[in-house]
Amino acid sequence: MAKTPGLQPRRAALKMLDAVLRRGETLEQAGGAANGLPSFSDRALAKALAGEVLRWLVDLDALIDSATKNPLPDDAKARMVLRIMLAGWLRLETPPHAVIATALPLLDGGPKRLAHGVFATLSRGEASLPPVPTLPTAVVQRWGDRADYNLGAIAAGIAAPPPLDLRLKGPDLTDEMAERMQASSLAPGHLRLGRGASVSDLPGYEQGSWWVQDLAATIPASLLGSGEGQNGPRRVLDIAAAPGGKTMQLAAAGWDVTALDVHPKRMMRLRENLARTGLDAHTVIADALEWEPDAPFDAVLLDAPCTATGTCRRHPEVIHRIGPRQIAEMAELQGKLLARAAGWVKQGGRLVYATCSLEREEGEAVAAGCTLTPDPIRASELPAGLQPTDAGEVRTDPGMLPDKGGLDGFFIARFTA
Repeated sequence: MAKTPGLQPRRAALKMLDAVLRRGETLEQAGGAANGLPSFSDRALAKALAGEVLRWLVDLDALIDSATKNPLPDDAKARMVLRIMLAGWLRLETPPHAVIATALPLLDGGPKRLAHGVFATLSRGEASLPPVPTLPTAVVQRWGDRADYNLGAIAAGIAAPPPLDLRLKGPDLTDEMAERMQASSLAPGHLRLGRGASVSDLPGYEQGSWWVQDLAATIPASLLGSGEGQNGPRRVLDIAAAPGGKTMQLAAAGWDVTALDVHPKRMMRLRENLARTGLDAHTVIADALEWEPDAPFDAVLLDAPCTATGTCRRHPEVIHRIGPRQIAEMAELQGKLLARAAGWVKQGGRLVYATCSLEREEGEAVAAGCTLTPDPIRASELPAGLQPTDAGEVRTDPGMLPDKGGLDGFFIARFTA
C-alpha cells in the first residue's frame, strides 16, 4: 500500500488537515508531516492539497453533503479524505481515476465504498466549485459589518496562493532586478514574481540582495523613513522582530536597529537573515513585557503578535482556527505591548503600531488606547493604489489590488511622542 504512487503526499495532507482542524495547529506547525517526504514534488503536493482544502472547505463540504443521505460528522475520516479527493480533482486538476487510486487507500479498514460512491456521484455529475470560496459563517459575522471590507473581494483574494514578493536591500536596483528576474514592481524596492519559484535559486539570493516579504508587510517600517541623522544613524527598536523582514528594512534604510524578540528559534532565523544580507542589528532575546532599554529610541516599530487573519491568502487555516477567544487574548497582549512601546520613544520620536490582522479588536481598538499623538499617514507614503483612512491610519486586506496580485491584510497606525 505504501508503494502506491501519490499515496504518501495524500497521507501527509490528511495528517496536516487533522492537525489544523482538530488540534488547532497552524499549517506551518503541521507541515512536519510533509517535510518528511523524500521529494520536493511530493512535499509540494501535500502542502498544496492541504492548502486547497482549507481555502475551499465550506464549498467542498457542501458538495459532500449534497451527495450523502446522512451527513458525515465534521471530523469523520471519510469526510476528510473526500475533501482531499475533491480538492485534487477540482483544484489541482487530477483526473478522477487517479484521485480514486491515490486517495481511497487512506481509508483501508474504513468506509472506502462510501467515499468511492460519493466521489463517483460528484465526478459523474460534473460537480463544480463557485467562482470564489465561501467564507465561513463566523468570519462573515465578524467582518460583514465593516463598511471598508468587501467580503466578495476578500474571498476572491484567498481563492489561490499569492505571488512571491521580494524586498530589495537597495531600492535603487528595482528596475535592474525586475528585468533580471522578469518580475513586476509595485513600489521602489519591491519585486513580485509568479508562484512556484525556488527562492534559493533566484538571482541575488546568495549575495543577500533581497528577502521574502509581502508588499503590505513592508509598509510599517517604510513609514519611519530614513534612519540617517545629523550625527549618524538614529536608533530604532523593532519589537517582535523575528524572522527579520522589518529589521532588515530598517537596517537597509540606515537605522541603528535593536531587534527584540522572545523566541530564540525565531531569533536564530533573524540572525541568519542578517548574515545572508550583510545587514547589521543588535539582537535581544527577551520578553517585551519585562525587558527595559537603557535609553529611549528615536523610533519604535511594534508589529505586534496577532491572530494573523490578514495572511489568510497564504495561510488559509486562519479563517477556520481563529475565533473570539484568540482575538481577545491577542488584543489584550497588544494593548500591553503598545503601552510599553509608547514609553520607549524619545520626545519628538515616532511609533508605528501594526498587526497583520483583519480584526477591529486588534487594530483600531488597540490603537485608540495609545497615549501618544496620532501622526496621520499620507497617501504619498503608500504604494500606488492604496489610501489611508479618514483617521490617517492604514487598513489593507486581501481584496485590494486584485489586478496586481493582491496583498496581505494589515492595520497600521503612526504616533508621535
